[in-house]
Amino acid sequence: MAIPAPRPTAAPLPLRPALVDLERELEQHRPALTGYCYRMLGSPFDAEDAVQETMVRAWRALDRFEGRAALRTWLFGIATNVCIDLINAGRRRALPMDLGAPASATAPAGDRLPEATWVGPALDERVGVAGGDPAEAAVARDGIRVAFVAALQHLPARQRAVLILRDVLRWRADEVAALLDMTTVAVHSMLRRARSALADAHAGVTAPLVPPEEARAVVERYVDAFQRLDMDLLVRLLRDDATLDMPPHPLWLRGAEAIAAWFRVHLEPCHEHRYRPVAVNGTAGLVMYRPAAPGAAPVPFGVQAIEVAEGGIVAVHAFLEPALFPLFGLPATPDG
Repeated sequence: MAIPAPRPTAAPLPLRPALVDLERELEQHRPALTGYCYRMLGSPFDAEDAVQETMVRAWRALDRFEGRAALRTWLFGIATNVCIDLINAGRRRALPMDLGAPASATAPAGDRLPEATWVGPALDERVGVAGGDPAEAAVARDGIRVAFVAALQHLPARQRAVLILRDVLRWRADEVAALLDMTTVAVHSMLRRARSALADAHAGVTAPLVPPEEARAVVERYVDAFQRLDMDLLVRLLRDDATLDMPPHPLWLRGAEAIAAWFRVHLEPCHEHRYRPVAVNGTAGLVMYRPAAPGAAPVPFGVQAIEVAEGGIVAVHAFLEPALFPLFGLPATPDG
């Protein structure tokens, strides 16, 4: 008895043109939504999850979207609800300087704390900061700096949303009022309280950043100093008030001499380390690879955001988290 041939599997029905156009339009909002959720949550991992949940909720609610509100406003409303739920369910993320005093040159880095403890980095291209008008890009870069995002985490969820929408994304008060179901008077009042609380949180973003091309030139010299273990050059590149932090370790350092002294004690030979430039948190940064063992091929190690102001490097945020690489779509090898 002959075995009948299997019936061909039906191909999935193509999306209707209108749905294809809507899907494309939804995706165009993804970078801006990711930047908003990142500022709200302080975590690139949580931001990606929040945006994905926003898109899922948007698709499920399409039959209730009648176009009375702009698609952008509708999506940001969904994203705000997702973020507020996550904020209310979790703990505040922080930087090492939020948890204790600066360390000495002989102090160990300390045990790794859970990823959920820390504010994390964000690639500019994933949060809608890269490119665009130079003046608008400068404002966007300031609004994504690591210390600013960390300071935002001190605000209650709705204050956080109002301040980001008004002062960073430049929404009008009536747009914010419509999104949050508030009056414009209430928006203005909440914004004043948020600005005051943000100032009390010591945002530490007082030194304006130099243009990206100037920052990249300084970072190239910074890499050279590390690869040659030239701590004298490192001191010259750092401002006297520079800080260094290294999540997930709780240690942080203040001052060029203190940072160089710590590296003289703890820094391992870097001739096998590899670096790739990247734009991160509105400033020049590095993707870091190092061998898992002497002589082995370099593997993902972390991402650095290096803030350069007039007079030199003012902050180095070294996020020693290999899990950032697949999240950001970064290559697994320095030559990838």
